Amino acid sequence: MERLMITGQVPLKGEVEVHGAKNSSLPLLAAAVLCHGQTVLHNCPDLSDVAAACEILSYLGCRVEREGRTVLIDTEGICRHSVPDSLMREMRSSIVFLGAIAARMGRAELCFPGGCELGPRPIDLHLSALRKLGLSIREEHGNLLCRTDGRMTGTSLSLSFPSVGATENILLAAATAQGRTILTNAAREPEIVDLAGFLNQCGARISGAGEGTIVIDGVETLHGCEHRVIPDRIVAATFLSCAACTGGDVLVKQVEPAHLAGVLPIFEEMGCHVRCYADAVHLKAPGRLRAVKDVRTMPYPGFPTDAQAPIMAAAAVAEGTSVFVENIFESRYKHAAELTRMGARIKLEGKVALVEGVPKLSGAEVFCTDLRGGAALVAAGLCAEGTTILREIHHIDRGYERIEEALRPLGAQILREDSTF
Repeated sequence: MERLMITGQVPLKGEVEVHGAKNSSLPLLAAAVLCHGQTVLHNCPDLSDVAAACEILSYLGCRVEREGRTVLIDTEGICRHSVPDSLMREMRSSIVFLGAIAARMGRAELCFPGGCELGPRPIDLHLSALRKLGLSIREEHGNLLCRTDGRMTGTSLSLSFPSVGATENILLAAATAQGRTILTNAAREPEIVDLAGFLNQCGARISGAGEGTIVIDGVETLHGCEHRVIPDRIVAATFLSCAACTGGDVLVKQVEPAHLAGVLPIFEEMGCHVRCYADAVHLKAPGRLRAVKDVRTMPYPGFPTDAQAPIMAAAAVAEGTSVFVENIFESRYKHAAELTRMGARIKLEGKVALVEGVPKLSGAEVFCTDLRGGAALVAAGLCAEGTTILREIHHIDRGYERIEEALRPLGAQILREDSTF
């Protein structure tokens, strides 16, 4: 087991680069299943979730090679249509392979996915849409047994909620379906735009990505291409949170500032000076942050649920009381109890969290509860007095590429070490 040792109260200063987006890399890797020949993904981060997706591709019969942040996938040897339980349970996003495998192989067998426990995240939207595209799906003993008679068939679909995962599965399944698919109330996240752009490079005909309605005209086959993964906007928001709560002065590079439009006003409300450049964001924090009146997680372009936890860490040391409303996932406040162990004052009432800022946090032994909750504890440890011991850091490794190595050049006193417990 590994842990992070963090000595806090050091203002972060300097420059830090953001790696490729986890939430874009995973559907892109699934999309490679549809492509005949070789696909090359640049700026693909070295994360445990990405490694799990590559293991799925290898199991299916694909050749997968990584060199630095470039991953090559050759699908000519694909020979399986099932994914073992052990691989599916490693990450929640593994369900995105369903539409791609079914479209390429004509059938698919998968179990229900794993990942962080953030409360119910049903995949009924995925299954309902795929059934309307002509995929026969039978649920048996926790497994999904799927089959299609030839190519799937385009149709009109409307999501009751703009689910990112369901939108991705529909794009993957409909890209090679017969006829036109019109998807309304589609997710608008940058990761959806990235996936559609990749598929179009591979020969797909998709328009409207990033808007509420997406039109997919199915093609018979797709070919591989080279593609660069977009920057990870949640990693960028996390670095900005670390800078804010330590009273830092940091330039976050290799980002798309437009993708952070739902987050940057929060930092400004907290008293930070924020300046955007073409591919960077500069944040200079005040001596003491101010509370933020209302942080409500919403589908893009609203405030992202994945940024809620790291910014709550900053709010924990702000002057005044901040209000958070979590509208996307249940059980997304597990990190609050760990922050409280460090001296934070947080009151939970259903989907509402009231955070009464304190002058300082104190180092403590805390446990990562999930990916973004772990990032919040890193931020809290960086601004806390004394030493914080952070355990269960495998959660952090799912979405942050060696976070300690990224933060140390900014002056952070953070080390990864082996632990017997």
